[in-house]
Amino acid sequence: QVELVESGGAMVQPGESLRLSCLASGTVYGIYHMGWYRQAPGQQREVVATLTEAGNTNYADSVKGRFTISRDHAKTTVYLQMNGLKSEDTAVYFCNMKARGHPKPYDYWGQGTEVTVSS
Repeated sequence: QVELVESGGAMVQPGESLRLSCLASGTVYGIYHMGWYRQAPGQQREVVATLTEAGNTNYADSVKGRFTISRDHAKTTVYLQMNGLKSEDTAVYFCNMKARGHPKPYDYWGQGTEVTVSS
């Protein structure tokens, strides 16, 4: 049984930084895609940043230059460094990992961690 456990969400002021972490607990093989998504109140879930097995990253335009996605050496933990936070970054942040499987890939989601940016 694989579970994604997120941490790092908090209430901060505009301009401050946070680092979110997401650990895959349990035995998981073949993770080829990691990502962070967020859902603001009344909004649909949107992609924030993604990281492929090859190390390629992609960011939403709204966070480019401020957020950085990375992973640990074992490739079982994904991080999201968030700098220069703005009120519009307020949301519940979810991590996602996709792993190879048969007949279809496994798609794991965390339970979400809340980020509130407010003065």
